[in-house]
Amino acid sequence: MSWLSQFSLVMRSSITSLRETVEDPERMLYQLIIDMENEMDRVRRSVAEAVADEILMRKRLDRERGDAESWSQRAMAAMKRNSEDSARQALELKLAATARADKLAEEHAKQQSEVAKLQSAVRDLEDKIRQAKQKKTMLSARMARASSTQKINEALERTHSQSAFAQFRRFEEKVERQEALGEAYDRMDGKDPDAAELEREMEAMERKEQLAAELAALKAQVVAPASTSE
Repeated sequence: MSWLSQFSLVMRSSITSLRETVEDPERMLYQLIIDMENEMDRVRRSVAEAVADEILMRKRLDRERGDAESWSQRAMAAMKRNSEDSARQALELKLAATARADKLAEEHAKQQSEVAKLQSAVRDLEDKIRQAKQKKTMLSARMARASSTQKINEALERTHSQSAFAQFRRFEEKVERQEALGEAYDRMDGKDPDAAELEREMEAMERKEQLAAELAALKAQVVAPASTSE
């Protein structure tokens, strides 16, 4: 069935073209279905030729069987007329027609089987085309969505690498890096950031205690003169 190979080749080439050109998925899917329908028309014509051959073969078979039956009746009529020679000739022609009919019957059976397979294959292809038409809208939407997703991802990628947000983040990372380097040098010099923080806290507490002591002393100085004057 060379036409099946041709159909498969057209399908593969169309699918390859679809993969390579996805700028207009709706147009590509539409064209793909048109290509499938055109190839389907060629397949149907090939199958119609095979069916026509089967019809002609059946008619020839019917004629040969009719001839065999006719010569059988003539042989019977000749025998009733006591014409044995005519009966023998009629029987010979009957046997020849029967042999031709048997040969045609064998060929006709093969042709019928082949035609049945071809018709079944055509129905399968027609069903696949119907399914393709039903899926066309869905596939178009899926392809458009995939294209949109790709464009969004590309835009986000540009945002991550080129936008003001990305530049601000890179500046923030530089500051954090410089702070980390400063802390690293302090540690290398024997300075512990935690100890320095504790020292600052203790100094603050000492200043508060000193302030409280001076304030108490000041109050005492102010209260003492007042008590003496009384």
